[in-house]
Amino acid sequence: MRASRLISLVLLLQSRETMTATELARELEVSERTVYRDVLALSAAGVPVYADRGRAGGYRLLGGYRTRLTGLTRDEAEALFLSGLPGPAGDMGLADAVAAAELKVLAALPPALRDAPARAGQRFHLDVPGWFREAGPPPWLAELARAVWRDRVVELRYRRGDREVTRTVQPYGLVLKSGVWYLIGGVGDGHRTYRVDRVVDVEVREETFNRDEGFDLGGYWREQAEAFLRGMLTARVTVRLSPAGLRGLRHVAEAPFAYEEALAAAGEPDGQGWVVTRLPVESVPFAYHVLLRLGPEVEVLDPPELREHFAAAAERMAGLYRERGRDGQR
Repeated sequence: MRASRLISLVLLLQSRETMTATELARELEVSERTVYRDVLALSAAGVPVYADRGRAGGYRLLGGYRTRLTGLTRDEAEALFLSGLPGPAGDMGLADAVAAAELKVLAALPPALRDAPARAGQRFHLDVPGWFREAGPPPWLAELARAVWRDRVVELRYRRGDREVTRTVQPYGLVLKSGVWYLIGGVGDGHRTYRVDRVVDVEVREETFNRDEGFDLGGYWREQAEAFLRGMLTARVTVRLSPAGLRGLRHVAEAPFAYEEALAAAGEPDGQGWVVTRLPVESVPFAYHVLLRLGPEVEVLDPPELREHFAAAAERMAGLYRERGRDGQR
């Protein structure tokens, strides 16, 4: 554990040049006293760590000191090459850059770890697009990726329904979800989400924008994705579930929060262990297809039209089995 922390300390100083003990302690999640001890240990091992005194001081490495990647464990080296799995990087036009970076990392690894890329490639493959979806990247993805990297303002011509609109966008980031690429862009005082496959044309301007360094791309996407799902699941159905049905609801609910809401709303079990709860759904017809997967482990109580659909389905199913008998023959 300590050896890994010492390597992390050196790599932090390599990448940021000068850092205070407080900053190092925060990054390494240790106390400042531990940072002082680690710096002394590095100095004793011959690593040229120097302390600048004063208010603007901190620790830095002397003479452009660089460490080779000899401190990587096998698990770390193999995990590093997983980040270069073919697919998304190539879609964004970064295949050559990823390949060059892998070659440089490979050259820096000790001989015992140079089989890491081969082992990772033999064991893992990332197939991003969903089933029945074209695998090719959207036409303007690479252009938008370059604009994202360079903080360049773009003019988008975008297909919305049966018409096209033009928007001036500050491209903050790209998100790949279930085989679909989305552009997160700053527009006015807020941010908007655009499907990249609906972009008809892109004009990258010479103008750059000042990125809000506090913007959290991952956090924004999680909030937007949940808000989208919550906006879809506007109806509620009341159901009675067996213990098996309650367990199975996790796998058929339309979103994790829908299952969690149903679980929180569940009443006390009756004598047979069945509970009554309310489940968020997109619509009554969609709820029919979702809940039908639970078979006899669910009873619909409300709305009445959904209960009637289930009763009719149960009658049809019982009729089929009565007609054919136990051996499947008429």
